[in-house]
Amino acid sequence: MKEVAVGILTRDGLVLACQRRRTVRYPLKWEFPGGKLERGETPPDTLRRELREELSIDAGPMDLLHRQEWTYPEASGQDGADRTYRVFYYTVRSFHGEPVNHVFEQIRWVSLAELEGMDILEGNREAVRLLITCTDQSDGRASEGA
Repeated sequence: MKEVAVGILTRDGLVLACQRRRTVRYPLKWEFPGGKLERGETPPDTLRRELREELSIDAGPMDLLHRQEWTYPEASGQDGADRTYRVFYYTVRSFHGEPVNHVFEQIRWVSLAELEGMDILEGNREAVRLLITCTDQSDGRASEGA
């Protein structure tokens, strides 16, 4: 099982969505930025490193929103690769710098309503629903960016 830390970045009621490149597994699916834990790293350490590498930003305080295990359907594929992930989703309360796209097809700031309608990586859908539910409960609106 691979462990992954991802960040949910917000600004002015919008969420940063990142589209996977067309040349990688799950091409052009939308996801949150982040990546695999390396030996000796904690999930927050990983997320800080990945955000610097992928977007050239420095993450400030973060809170664990959700943790889940997800296995992609082709887990028993011919290549024998393990497609089971333990994913740690963090809301990043603040960050320094302006996101610069280094690894994605594109990045976009979107409202929660837009995010819900995007072609999201299947493993991220539960976190998107949870994010929308948390936002609904905290401010009574369908989405922050609407």
